[in-house]
Amino acid sequence: METTAVKEISILKDGHVTSPIGFYAGGVHCGLRRKKLDFGWIYSDTPANAAGVYTQNTFQAAPLLVTKHTIEHSKQLQSIIVNSANANSFTGKQGYEDALLMQKLAANQLNIEQHHVAVASTGIIGERLPMGKIRNGIKQISPTQVDAKSFEKSILTTDTTTKHVAVQLEIDGKQVTIGGAAKGSGMIHPNMATMLSFITTDANVNQNSLQQALRSITDQSYNQITVDGDSSTNDMVLILANGRAENKELNENHPDWSVFKDAWNIVAIELAKMIARDGEGATKLIEVVAKGASTIQQASQIAKAVISSNLVKTAIYGNDANWGRIIGAIGYSGVPVDASKLSIVIGGIEVVNNGEPIVFDEEDCKHALNQERVNIVIDLQNGMHTATAWGCDLTYEYIKINASYRT
Repeated sequence: METTAVKEISILKDGHVTSPIGFYAGGVHCGLRRKKLDFGWIYSDTPANAAGVYTQNTFQAAPLLVTKHTIEHSKQLQSIIVNSANANSFTGKQGYEDALLMQKLAANQLNIEQHHVAVASTGIIGERLPMGKIRNGIKQISPTQVDAKSFEKSILTTDTTTKHVAVQLEIDGKQVTIGGAAKGSGMIHPNMATMLSFITTDANVNQNSLQQALRSITDQSYNQITVDGDSSTNDMVLILANGRAENKELNENHPDWSVFKDAWNIVAIELAKMIARDGEGATKLIEVVAKGASTIQQASQIAKAVISSNLVKTAIYGNDANWGRIIGAIGYSGVPVDASKLSIVIGGIEVVNNGEPIVFDEEDCKHALNQERVNIVIDLQNGMHTATAWGCDLTYEYIKINASYRT
């Protein structure tokens, strides 16, 4: 398989959640949507150590609660089932019972333990699941199907494209693979959003180490993206490690732990960037780098304040180098900044240097902003820490999509 080397890590061409050994996936149409695929699954041929992180929204949806409870108690998963079009969120006691029933039916279909099944849903909030259609989808689950592309399509809502990536590296002389798939387009904001991300690996990883690492990696990736400032009720990131690569157990004391985390981080960041770029109605991916901060928290705070600013996002959409909006966002970020040290570069063009405005060519800057990827670099010159956040421009199309979401 063709690869692109990144130090000791290789990014697989067209890698998916089925790239690691022992993982299978598929997707079908069960009737939740008119024609598109709307029910999918991931299956491991052996129970896998599992970890999860979840939305910080107060109203966590029933599928999320079932999955969270399952992982906390079993520490392992063998399958993940996902439906789109209906979030099964804010649906009361019956919604929770429906999520449990989904878990039970899938376990029976796959002939595995119920507590080895995770459940995820995405779509409209406040409507009961049509369980007859869900049953139809579950009956079509095949544990030997290798169709990651159908799985990726089945979990989409307003997304315009599927999102997937996989990497490989060597640990203990064994080839280890990490694959991932995600969905997300709107209601995206730091601290989880309307997004689901599923990561698979054939590495042998200690479950406690897996959970701790997932939290830190999420903070560097999924929690660093924004589309519109809204956070949803269903969002989660799950990772399954089935050990089929047969390396020695990975944990914080393993000599290759850091390179394994680096590889995993590549998967998470790439998926996060794909989500940000596919924001509803978006035309551009915006990357904000805040460097020279006294702490990583302050760097992150500033990067997220700028990427979350609707005024910045609309200016980028309009190819307007209105750096005053960036200054405004930095100012309300809550981080103390010495204005006399502040420098800002937009699309490679310096607009502020040591607190002083720089005369620049408007046409050059307009050209730099009229690209699919726009970089903003903020230098505080107050320390050694750097953080990066990703988002997208805010367009007329975003309003059109969300004004008629239910209809």
